[in-house]
Amino acid sequence: MGETEEREMVDLFVAGGGVNGCAIARDAAGRGQSVVLAEQGDLASATSSASSKLIHGGLRYLETYEFKLVREALRERAVLLAALPHIAWPMRFVLPHHTGLRPRWMLRAGLFLYDHLASRGGLPASRAVNLTTHPAGRLLKSSFTSGFEYSDGWVDDSRLVVLNARDARERGAEILTRAKVTSARRHADHWEIEIDRGGVLEIRRARMLVNAAGPWAGLLSEHIGPRHGLRLVRGSHIVVPRLEGHDQPYILQGHDGRIVFLIPFEEDFTLIGTTEAEHGADPASAECSEAETEYLIAFVNDYLAKPVTKSDIVWSFSGVRPLIESGGDATSASRDYQLVRDDKGGAPLLTVLGGKITAYRILAEQALDKLGVPGAWTAGAALPGGDFDRAEKPAMVKALVADYPFLTETWARRLVTAYGTDARRILGAAKSTQDLGGDFGATLTAAEVHHMMVHEFARTAEDIVWRRSKLGLKLSEDEIAGLAAWLAGKDRS
Repeated sequence: MGETEEREMVDLFVAGGGVNGCAIARDAAGRGQSVVLAEQGDLASATSSASSKLIHGGLRYLETYEFKLVREALRERAVLLAALPHIAWPMRFVLPHHTGLRPRWMLRAGLFLYDHLASRGGLPASRAVNLTTHPAGRLLKSSFTSGFEYSDGWVDDSRLVVLNARDARERGAEILTRAKVTSARRHADHWEIEIDRGGVLEIRRARMLVNAAGPWAGLLSEHIGPRHGLRLVRGSHIVVPRLEGHDQPYILQGHDGRIVFLIPFEEDFTLIGTTEAEHGADPASAECSEAETEYLIAFVNDYLAKPVTKSDIVWSFSGVRPLIESGGDATSASRDYQLVRDDKGGAPLLTVLGGKITAYRILAEQALDKLGVPGAWTAGAALPGGDFDRAEKPAMVKALVADYPFLTETWARRLVTAYGTDARRILGAAKSTQDLGGDFGATLTAAEVHHMMVHEFARTAEDIVWRRSKLGLKLSEDEIAGLAAWLAGKDRS
């Protein structure tokens, strides 16, 4: 280990660079607090990039009577869809009626309640559909003749985290990646937090400490305060080439009482998930098991006219959800969150337990309120690049192609979807693809990589192709290796 460095006191130290930690850092910086956030890996490198990527109330949580959770999430859905027009958008989900499972009246009643628990924010209401004539029926076996449509939302989860971190930094926060909290010592009026930055130890001092380490929150508690019980549940997904005729997302019911989503993904693919399995190992070790793969394939093949096979899988990913400890199985465990403040023995500690991605903003707001920091401001505040109205998005794509004729419409749409109004910052004064520097494949250029490194905390090829983008689905192994070699050359220069 190198020498230990000590820095000046800040108001708030946040441990954890997932969606909750980055949102808390952003909110606190916007309230005028001095903030340091430390993440042991890359931003969103665990649970927050391994979700089903939905902004939703959680239709199935109605069956466990979690009305408060669903109502709050539906309210947040409207807030987030308005504030994230580039990385989030509404979708119309198809719920086929499976005659051997929940009766039609139960589905209809659940959707009626889902429509009315909170304002839909302009989204269309649910309705019954005839799958023998509706386009969504073409993907399904002929035995599925009826079902329902309802509204929910989608978000690019890892970009959501990165943009929260970027906004936090632009408001004065210090964001540290590859910085592991190794210990923390409480004093009467502040904390001393030791972090390891690649062999260099730093001591940071903060008046308040937030434990937002997600599935590591319980482990971190051993070093900083009271131990809290978390239930670690692994959720895995598989990705296959876009199923023919797959234009809408589906929510499918299983004989075991669970549901699985079938979602159009990254234009050319279909996302299938998720599972729910108890995870007793290190959260960093999570991967989609053979049993989970077979489960997902069998689940969707109960519905699909053309079955999916294991050989179709082009990618799989898995993350560990830190759920609040409760009785029952993993499926019935609550997705709600708790914010536990502890002032015993000195400076305040706030521990974030549980949660779901849809509630990240309101969770952060309530966390700062619980710490006694006034000035809530994030409701309706756009993240970087999101300062436009969703209805303008198609026109923005067309204008980008008109102003940069070397772009294809698909390329322009990808840039607008990822960066919004910042797409023009990346393209700058370019007159050709050559002006954007090196071409790494799949429309990824040096100019875009530079933006990710300077503004979005990216350091490795994995950061770039799997979290700042999903271009790893389209790049070859050789192309990714070429990007890694280029980055290594930048590090040496």
